Amino acid sequence: MAATLPHITSHTPFTATPEVAAPLELITFAQRHPRLLVLTGAGCSTDSGIPDYRDANGDWKRPSPVTYQAFMGEQAVRQRYWARSLIGWRVIGQAQPSAAHLALARLEAAGRVELLLTQNVDGLHNAAGSQRSIDLHGRIDSVRCMACEARLPRAELQQELMRRNPHWAALSARAAPDGDADLEGQDFSDFDIPPCPVCGTGLLKPDVVFFGESVPRERVAQAMAALDRADAVLVVGSSLMVYSGFRFVLAAHEAGKPIAAVNLGRTRADALLSLKVAQPIGATLNALLAALED
Repeated sequence: MAATLPHITSHTPFTATPEVAAPLELITFAQRHPRLLVLTGAGCSTDSGIPDYRDANGDWKRPSPVTYQAFMGEQAVRQRYWARSLIGWRVIGQAQPSAAHLALARLEAAGRVELLLTQNVDGLHNAAGSQRSIDLHGRIDSVRCMACEARLPRAELQQELMRRNPHWAALSARAAPDGDADLEGQDFSDFDIPPCPVCGTGLLKPDVVFFGESVPRERVAQAMAALDRADAVLVVGSSLMVYSGFRFVLAAHEAGKPIAAVNLGRTRADALLSLKVAQPIGATLNALLAALED
């Protein structure tokens, strides 16, 4: 393994430098397992300006996100969610792919990725060029009507939210994970949420899997089928603390498939890993690509 780097948490901004090299073990892992199932998490997007949920030990940095049950059951929760989202969308809606996203797209173009399975909802893997991918938890750039199942672009809803709530649009707050914002100390009771523009009455929800909500079965089935075809699993930028992603690492372990991780900090699967690289993600993946292309 490479020499131990100074302590860097997963939210620390990083600029790639020539001194970061891919460990020989990671290069060998990729050479021996040409068909990888790549499982990614929030660590891929922190360099794009999107904060992550957990620290280097895998613990929450902030209160846990809103649950599906609370969002669906309480108008006040929905008002708070959409008010914060109105501000948070400014960051996530304009985010650009990081070095990690771009490197993984190049890895796929080189024929080394059976499937990229991301727990992120920001769409940045697709923006970087990844095509063999599944958004396990959905996409924040789409909004779903819970009555008629219509979908509409989140950017379109943003315009309507701003039109209905001009004084909220003038506020600012620190960006939080997945399009949220740390907007506190406000009375959200006057925040005006539009109904579905298609059916006229339906409740609008981001087309993402909230905590307490199940991942659609077809996504899980597609990912498991890809895992069967893959030679090994490469975890990138995820602590795997959420079971919806961790289950694929468990399945790989049970199937006898090797598992490697590039992650700054502890993961839930540390005991199952055959290799762990605790180096900055984008620079390490770029160095891996350079070594594979030699």
